Amino acid sequence: MATMKSVHTGGVGRIEVVDVERPVPGPKDVLMRIRAGGICGTDVTFLHMGGMPARAHLGGEMVPVPLGHEPAGEIVEVGAEVSDLKVGDRVVVNPQDAPTGIIGCGGKYGALSEYLLIENAEIGKGVAVFPETVPFAVASLNEPMAVARHCVNRSEAKPDDRVVVFGAGPIGLGAAIWLKLRGVRHVVVVDVIPSRLEKALAVGADAVIDSAEEDVAARLTELHGQAANALGQPRPGTDIYIDAAGVAAVFNTVVGSAKWGAKLVMVAVQKKGTEIDLGGMLRSELTLVASQGYPTEIFEVTPELVEHHERFGKLISHTVPFTEVERAFELTLTPGAAEKVVVTFDQYPS
Repeated sequence: MATMKSVHTGGVGRIEVVDVERPVPGPKDVLMRIRAGGICGTDVTFLHMGGMPARAHLGGEMVPVPLGHEPAGEIVEVGAEVSDLKVGDRVVVNPQDAPTGIIGCGGKYGALSEYLLIENAEIGKGVAVFPETVPFAVASLNEPMAVARHCVNRSEAKPDDRVVVFGAGPIGLGAAIWLKLRGVRHVVVVDVIPSRLEKALAVGADAVIDSAEEDVAARLTELHGQAANALGQPRPGTDIYIDAAGVAAVFNTVVGSAKWGAKLVMVAVQKKGTEIDLGGMLRSELTLVASQGYPTEIFEVTPELVEHHERFGKLISHTVPFTEVERAFELTLTPGAAEKVVVTFDQYPS
């Protein structure tokens, strides 16, 4: 039996690199050799939990989770009935298309492994092919950039809109890039870490705000002009707010700053519930829009990711070889230590 190495949760706050059986593709499947895989906040959530509940609704015990759902790699085996893919194709994956469960999120397979089985492989459904001009590490951003793209699609931002993005992590910065590629005239990014704000400017944001040092509403008024809420109280002229930070302070800031008819798009997971000033929302007729995953965007983003790969590549702060995957997770688990960590598998032979 051929084996491979795979990263699983190993208890609270720990990973474990285990030897598991290397998958064998069936007639409709392909086997992908992973060349790069991003670490996501969802992976960190599973680590904090120590796995995933076996039967969540019954309070079942935690079971290990194969981690990783942001892979890029190349096909090394092709099932007999697969006609549109061939050995050597460089591909990215739709983790939600796997019939054995979402890849890296409780399904049978995780993408932080040497190999990944793509079941019922079909271009445009489970995989998309990308050219040699794009590094594998940058291609691995396809999945998180689909999350960011869905958020921007949900915002329905138009060229004349003035937009602010809270949170300069990969999703927030990805949203800023998509907004600018969409032609939005003015995009502001807000964060508390100066290096992240520098990166926001590097990828095309028009302005940044350090919310630890500046009054956000006052600065937005300088940048976007003054408007008012339904009661005539002065408010920044910002049209769309995007929450890619997931902290209560952002929600409260938006409700307190929103002009009449503003929109808030929530893409970040709210880690803790918070009281919402419903009266404040009423006074602004603030529209709250939730954005979850990527219903149609997973491969919608791929051609533009290819075209603008150098710009998207700036989102990666660290590339770490799989032989040092523990260090990669340490970086991700340490607040402020890294922005986007990608694990590379270049040291493994074909």
